[in-house]
Amino acid sequence: MNPKASTSARKALLAGVHAGFLPDDAAIPPGNSRPWPVILLTAIGAWFAAIPLFLLIGLVLGQNVYSGAGPYLVGGLALAAAIAILRSSELPLFVEQLAVPVLIVGLALLAVGCFDDMGETGGAWGMLAIVFGVATMLRPAWLRILLGCAAAGLLYQGLWPAWSWRHAQLDGLISLHALLIAWLLALRLQKLRASIAAAIENLATGWLIGTLIGFAWIAGATFLLSGTMGFEALGHLKAWNPGSAHSRGLALALQLLSCTLVLTAAILSARSWRAFRNPLFIVVAATLTVLAGVLPMLGAPVLAMAITAVTHRWRLAGASAIASAWIVGSFYYQLHWSLSEKALLLVSIGLVLGTATWAAQDRRHLEIKTPRRKSDDDTKSPAHPFASLRTWGILAGSLATLLAINLGIWQKEDLISRGKPMYLALAPVDPRSLMQGDYMQLRFAMLPSRHLPPPEAMMGRRPQLVIKLDARNVATVLREHDPDRHPLATDETLLELSPKNGDWVVVTDAWYFKEGEGERWQRAKYGEFRVLPDGKALLVGMADESLRPIATETP
Repeated sequence: MNPKASTSARKALLAGVHAGFLPDDAAIPPGNSRPWPVILLTAIGAWFAAIPLFLLIGLVLGQNVYSGAGPYLVGGLALAAAIAILRSSELPLFVEQLAVPVLIVGLALLAVGCFDDMGETGGAWGMLAIVFGVATMLRPAWLRILLGCAAAGLLYQGLWPAWSWRHAQLDGLISLHALLIAWLLALRLQKLRASIAAAIENLATGWLIGTLIGFAWIAGATFLLSGTMGFEALGHLKAWNPGSAHSRGLALALQLLSCTLVLTAAILSARSWRAFRNPLFIVVAATLTVLAGVLPMLGAPVLAMAITAVTHRWRLAGASAIASAWIVGSFYYQLHWSLSEKALLLVSIGLVLGTATWAAQDRRHLEIKTPRRKSDDDTKSPAHPFASLRTWGILAGSLATLLAINLGIWQKEDLISRGKPMYLALAPVDPRSLMQGDYMQLRFAMLPSRHLPPPEAMMGRRPQLVIKLDARNVATVLREHDPDRHPLATDETLLELSPKNGDWVVVTDAWYFKEGEGERWQRAKYGEFRVLPDGKALLVGMADESLRPIATETP
């Protein structure tokens, strides 16, 4: 890319100066004149040209690259060459893009040496210093943004092992709030040191993006997205849980901190925008505060959204809003809350927001019918900052929701229509757990889940079983699938397992039915599935011992 700052970074800096959040003498670099399609095509060509060069160097140097002083020597030379090229003036675009993979290889080799010699914590702190040093010497704004994001991840890695508490989510949240504090300090330093305002802007942008990703990741899977969109790794993310007795005090402190950050964001927004000084905004702020107490990872993204919106960093405000929405959606997977408790909280919030919105609209209609004389304050008051985006935001959110739901429905219907019928025998379960209100617990025979690694050890991967169907399409489990040692035979089929409550199940471990129909479903001896060649399956019904489907409604 161009060694000059990007147009978006320039606009953000100019807006910050205009709003008074940056000093008037802040260094504002000129914009970028190269069209992004040209940059993208040139970058692709440069990367393809760099691949054979790296392979040749690897063949010549062999294991010396990864052992002893090799990572420091080769990595340092590559890093120095890349920095020298990227700092050159009037640089051809192809040569500039060719230096980018060299820069990445140099940093990667130095990371290998640092982490091998200094361990996880020492290596993270060492690479953090290197990344900051490289960022101060580079001119392309987009590279400084990426390095800022990497620096946030390195500080997180450097802080996390230092905590002695056993609850990983609590440790992670403490480290992530430390990253947020570092971002706030960077904004303060940017205002005090005008000469480095542009460099801090780029680094702080990447730093905040990395921090927001961390908060969203530690919140766990969000509502519908992980299952509907097929992101298997997201399904393994565990939702927030306060933990055992030894960590409840720390969890409570983090929840109070989250509430405080939301209140701070509300005060900052109301002070900056007159349109937010109304009862409806107070109700919305109170609702977010309640949610922040339930979800302690919510406060930091909300505060970041308020700060970036007030300082006219609209893209970062949008990223903060997405992270906040993701975290709110993760409430769906709060397993330490019962379904009735979650429903009660959500319904209560909906009623409060609905009532407040109705009251605000009714008040607005009264003001329209009885207009008052405009005053000087009215002519000077700015318009609502999000007035022009409100309608489009509602439409986009509704469209995204409908798209996600209908995509999930289409996927299930496609699986039913194309999947091959398969019956899997039910195993006996504890009679006390068989019928529980309006669902029954399922366990399938010959499922070797006890011999499989736990879901958290699979790193987002799902095990597959090899099954064989008889003439009636009744499945017999043969083994766990290992394509290298035992390829599939022509009469064998794959069956993919799903994680559930720390164990592996076939699609699900429960079958739901209408209240009062439990006696009918006690005749179930087989689960009826539809399975695709890649192992994805869907439970479509129950069958008796003669494989006759059990009707879902009374004949």
